[in-house]
Amino acid sequence: MFSTKAIWIKLCFKTSTIDASSLLMLRMLFSLPFYAAAMWFFFQQQQIKKASRSTYIGACLVGILGYYMSSLFDFIGLQYVSASIERIILFIYPTLAVLLNLVLFKVAISKRQWLAIFITYIGIGLAYWGEWNQIPDTQSFVFGTWMILLCAITYAFYLVGSGKLIPKIGAPQFTSLSMLAASLGIFVHYLVVHANDATSVIQLPILHSSSLLYVIALALIATVIPSFLISGGMKRIGSNDLAIITSIGPVSTLFQARWILGEPFSWEQIMGTLLVIVGVLLVKKVGATKTNPDYPNYPSPKG
Repeated sequence: MFSTKAIWIKLCFKTSTIDASSLLMLRMLFSLPFYAAAMWFFFQQQQIKKASRSTYIGACLVGILGYYMSSLFDFIGLQYVSASIERIILFIYPTLAVLLNLVLFKVAISKRQWLAIFITYIGIGLAYWGEWNQIPDTQSFVFGTWMILLCAITYAFYLVGSGKLIPKIGAPQFTSLSMLAASLGIFVHYLVVHANDATSVIQLPILHSSSLLYVIALALIATVIPSFLISGGMKRIGSNDLAIITSIGPVSTLFQARWILGEPFSWEQIMGTLLVIVGVLLVKKVGATKTNPDYPNYPSPKG
């Protein structure tokens, strides 16, 4: 389901004149009631873990970084790069998280992890080269790539932070709280961007019926449902098996982009995608064998 996110975003941009901040706002507008309901349910069932104020604040800040800033970079970048290359770049987030743990917490990187990182970035370079040869506007493509890379970096920070906070607050509660905080940030951003256009602030962006359906699908199919399925799946089958299952994401997006959006793909993109998957799985496998909590086995990216 997560792998469909870029497809829905591309379809929204293709069938309307909506900008990135408006689309991001609509995504959260349709998602917010479900996360609010989840928080209410956990409260009613007395399943909310008690934690310190700093933990709750940390969850909100991490959520703003991972679901607001990261998503904004992603939405902007998808206006300039293909859905398949976006998914491949985002899939490197476990390697970025490993590097962040090295820099921030002095967590050593094994030789096998270095090999995995090397394989991953060779795959990125190969896939990137394959798309570079197919596009006329390389300047816009480079800008879009930087936006997607910033998305991956900010999401890696989110994962490192969530790895510290989830044991204290619980995964479902953390997911709901972080998404609620991110939603607030997104709504404020939307109001600031459209401050000079009173009509845009008061009224929702006008979309055709097909575009509205794409937005709803983006909110439910590619955001709400998979975010809770990932948490539930990790609890039942473990993060290692979950990592293997979610590794089909880039391949799934590659074929969806070809079938639904008509995006071309080359042998370089296919080989690069496979190398990225191999490298990321190696990183996750090493992480799963560690007992140190600084080596979480990261789940599939959000959106």
